[in-house]
Amino acid sequence: MAARTRAHVFVSGTVQGVYYRASTRDAAREAGVAGWVKNLADGRVEAVFEGPEDAVESMVEWCHEGSPAAEVEDVEVEDESPQGEDGFEIRY
Repeated sequence: MAARTRAHVFVSGTVQGVYYRASTRDAAREAGVAGWVKNLADGRVEAVFEGPEDAVESMVEWCHEGSPAAEVEDVEVEDESPQGEDGFEIRY
């Protein structure tokens, strides 16, 4: 089994109200990555991706583009220890 890894991501730019969270959820499920995504009060989007290292890396890369209407300005990534996330959800 591939080693699991976890990335905690903060995305800034025009990333709310542009289907960023739904697109992230769909992409993560397609990549086989667990975790969650949510909007922050300051206008950023926060997400956690957990799974095989290559899949998590692909999701971090995906965040730089995001949904078609998004305009991503910055992506901050913090590596963390896996916490056994299961499934991928939008949090409110």
